[in-house]
Amino acid sequence: GRGFAFRRKQKIERQYRRLLKKRRQVHSQQADQFTDTYPEHLKHLYLAEEEKLKKRRRTPDDSVSSEEKLNEAADGCGICGYVCLMIISVSRMCTFSSRSVVTQEKFKNKTSNQKAKEEYEKIKAEHARKKEEAEKRKQQREEAQRLYKKKKMEAYKILSKKTKKGQPNLNLQVEFLLQKIQQNT
Repeated sequence: GRGFAFRRKQKIERQYRRLLKKRRQVHSQQADQFTDTYPEHLKHLYLAEEEKLKKRRRTPDDSVSSEEKLNEAADGCGICGYVCLMIISVSRMCTFSSRSVVTQEKFKNKTSNQKAKEEYEKIKAEHARKKEEAEKRKQQREEAQRLYKKKKMEAYKILSKKTKKGQPNLNLQVEFLLQKIQQNT
């Protein structure tokens, strides 16, 4: 039958399979390290940025041969290509006299980081405004409650006065009601 030797053999096989699986995962992680993998929800942004950089590379002022070589090298790999493109764009800003055009372009076309910062500032300002309004409403409510309690207390003092014998003072109560009627009209 199936004794202890069979179980030991199965256990060793399982351990071997696990070891193989771990090795495959390590190799795949090392292979994926240098490829362009973007998160799915941001992929369209990265691709749009790549297209924009490719269009900039093809502009007519690309007459410098070293830049062309860097462009060709950039096409070959992912991350270093992006770095090369950044170097090219920086060198263009430094070498060409149309520096003002580039800065104007920068201000027109905001990066996603700048847009996010602006959005964050808008939200922050909105929260501050709402907080301020809430504070004003709270102060107004507290003021109204304080006035209400003050009036209530005055009315209670007038209505709760007693004569020397302990009877309610009707003269004061009638005067209070008269004042109330006069205020309403």
